[in-house]
Amino acid sequence: MNFRKKIREYANVPITRHLILDLLKDYNRPNDKISELIKNEELISVKRGLYVVGNNLDLPKPDTFLIANHLRGPSYVSIESALSYYGLIPERVFEISSVTTKISKKYRTPSGRYSYSHLPLPYYTFGIQYVEIAPKQFVLIASPEKAICDKIILTSKINFRSTNQVKSFLIEDLRMEKEDLRDLNLKMIETWLDDAPKRNSIKMLINTIREL
Repeated sequence: MNFRKKIREYANVPITRHLILDLLKDYNRPNDKISELIKNEELISVKRGLYVVGNNLDLPKPDTFLIANHLRGPSYVSIESALSYYGLIPERVFEISSVTTKISKKYRTPSGRYSYSHLPLPYYTFGIQYVEIAPKQFVLIASPEKAICDKIILTSKINFRSTNQVKSFLIEDLRMEKEDLRDLNLKMIETWLDDAPKRNSIKMLINTIREL
């Protein structure tokens, strides 16, 4: 059996154990074959029951954002990872940060590090976009507005009481550009206020950006 040929059409997304077993249905001991594929670096185990293609198959791999969506769901990419993706912060991010309705959790995998922070419903559902991150790879990611709000809400000890505090956090600490902040859709953020954690801080964010 040519495993590469069978797996090719699924290579650009994380692959479940159920699918792998279906592809290996002609084997008497498919679990042993899976172990062999991992040993030969044709498969990479991201977590129990979830895989991506290995380097030795020379096939397209799923983007780390797509892996993040599948690793723990429901979730969407946000905070530093989304801010970096949109070019709102200059730093390169080495851990993929996401938001989930489940409890917060971290994963260290062969494909990278992933962190998940809890946020409650219904606020969780606001401002999520479906973006083609790579050819035929679509991911759930926070809009720029939601990523900034998530960052404020999830940063401990942040409780804005003045516009100067907001400017210091966004422009000095995160090194965001005023021009980018002015482009944000403040009316959309206002629609989230009734259900947003740290509501007063988010209101202060809106007021500060309006003054820029």
